[in-house]
Amino acid sequence: MSRAFLVVMDSVGIGGAPDADRFYNDGRPDTGANTVLHMAEAGRLDLPNLDRLGLGAALRLASGLDAPGLGATPEGLWGAATEISPGKDTPSGHWEIAGVPVPWDWHYFPDTQPSFPPDVTARVCELAGTDGILGDKHASGTVIMDELGEAHLQTGWPICYTSADSVFQIAAHEDAFGLDRLLKLCEDLAPMLHQMKVGRVIARPFVGQPGSFQRTANRRDFAVPPPSDTILDIAMRAGRATHAIGKIGDIFSHRGISALHKGTSDAALAEHLLRLLDEAEPGSLTFANFVEFDSLYGHRRDIAGYAAHLEWFDGIVGQALQKLRPGDLILFTADHGNDPSWTGTDHTRERVPVLGAGPGARAVGQVGFSDIGASVMAHLGLALPGHGKSFL
Repeated sequence: MSRAFLVVMDSVGIGGAPDADRFYNDGRPDTGANTVLHMAEAGRLDLPNLDRLGLGAALRLASGLDAPGLGATPEGLWGAATEISPGKDTPSGHWEIAGVPVPWDWHYFPDTQPSFPPDVTARVCELAGTDGILGDKHASGTVIMDELGEAHLQTGWPICYTSADSVFQIAAHEDAFGLDRLLKLCEDLAPMLHQMKVGRVIARPFVGQPGSFQRTANRRDFAVPPPSDTILDIAMRAGRATHAIGKIGDIFSHRGISALHKGTSDAALAEHLLRLLDEAEPGSLTFANFVEFDSLYGHRRDIAGYAAHLEWFDGIVGQALQKLRPGDLILFTADHGNDPSWTGTDHTRERVPVLGAGPGARAVGQVGFSDIGASVMAHLGLALPGHGKSFL
């Protein structure tokens, strides 16, 4: 039986979203944002494997522009996908790729201090058994951990923060605060925030002492569940093995997943992907997310870091292509953009590449996010989700 591998390069957008003018970064519309193009213009990108599949051609299709150094004649399946969900965040992009466009607007906390309404803060204090919280603002998780970790150890108060995403994050020390206590706090808080249409409550445990705090691998996301069946649900119900690499399990509320494969870095997740290309069962679906493009480089507007990470990942793509079996399908795509050259720190509304190898390798043109999941299901011989059509 054929296998399918669906790999999301988190935030690797290629510009051209027709509704980019409706989305903003610090008051500036996302019109003209183009994650890959602007990295290529800042310094040549060496991406032989992705470009050979069709990255440069997909960017040209999406935005009408040529990226320096990305001009290979495509040899794989290639196209550009457009999102219809009213968000430019992780759940919106992944759900729609999996056949479920988001039917509502997410709630985002304002970039003010405090960020959180009093009733939310009061609920956190009630559940945590504390007199207050630390943070209460937009922040980078690693920065706020270093900034407030010592105060957290002194007071016992949880560190609460958000970002441009629809998230409520709580950082706490695994030993001093307690990992189980942190996870229960997030789990018990999640229903209130989900009712507000906040996409995820995220537990961010860390260890260490002031000056040497480190996150652990025990992150846990408590996400709003998708409102209808995704490709994972459909595959599992049909008796297929489903493998989730990275934060896929959290994004889909651990629904429709046979096995989780997590790690503290994209390098660790790449090991899982390459291993599953050797070991995944006939007829299986492997769904992967590589997050560091977004979390380490896009939000921090680090052009050089983002470019270097994309070049590293291109090497992983080359290894993955060598491991494909006859009949396997592998697709590389993204969930949104995060142009590191852009104003602000938020995601950018962009089209995304659809690149692949296996059956149906050809130009597929302009497609929808949901067409990606529908194509995976068609390849596996399974029922299509409620949205999308196969481009194979």
